[in-house]
Order: sequence, then structure tokens, then C-alpha cells
Amino acid sequence: MTTSPALPRPTPAELDLLQVLWPLGSATARQVHEDIIKERPDVTYATVLRLMQIMHAKGLLIRDESERSHVYAPAQAQDALQTNLLKDLMQRAFAGSAKALVLAALKSGISKKERDEIEQLLKDEDEQ
Repeated sequence: MTTSPALPRPTPAELDLLQVLWPLGSATARQVHEDIIKERPDVTYATVLRLMQIMHAKGLLIRDESERSHVYAPAQAQDALQTNLLKDLMQRAFAGSAKALVLAALKSGISKKERDEIEQLLKDEDEQ
């Protein structure tokens, strides 16, 4: 049985950067910085560039070096990374129980709209 290498787990700052980069698909550090400063004007270009370089070294980003300004892209699609993080959380905090994880999430408080969406999702699943 071969085990695949552990995927890197992004820090909160790295996840914030990925949230900006996923919709863009790929971008230069300058483009990412311009997007980030809309919400956080205190973040410098140098900070964004350094974080992207670290994320590339960790395997969270891929980098195209063919142009003068390097273009970065997420190494994993958003849903794939979120699924891996969720599986990791489920194993570490909920002894592998999806039910316990979902119940904890539901107890933490959800809006009426979110509850309706969940009920519709479950109803659709039952009908298949």
C-alpha cells in the first residue's frame, strides 16, 4: 500500500490569498495585491509577493516563469482543497465522524436561508 505525500495545509493568511486567487484563476503578485488592498489597504505588495513565493515553495501555488512578471495559480482547485481540509478536520477533531462534524456545524448557528438550502439539498438527494 503506497501512501500519497501529505498535501500542504495552508495557514489562514494563505487561505485568504487563495480566496482572492481562485476566482482569478492565475495572476501576478501585483494583480493579487491590487485585489487584496480593496479589503485590506494595510497589506503591502512585498508581503503579498513574499507570501506567494512561500506558497509556491510549499506546493500551494504553481508558477509560470516564462514572462518577466511571474504568473501564479493555485495548485489545487478550491473544492479539492476544501474537501481535503474538511477530511483532515473531521479526522482530527471528530474522530472521523461526518455526522459529528455536521451536527457541530449546525449547532453553531445557521441562518434560516442556510437551513432551507440544506433541507433542499437533502430532499434533492433523496429523490435521486
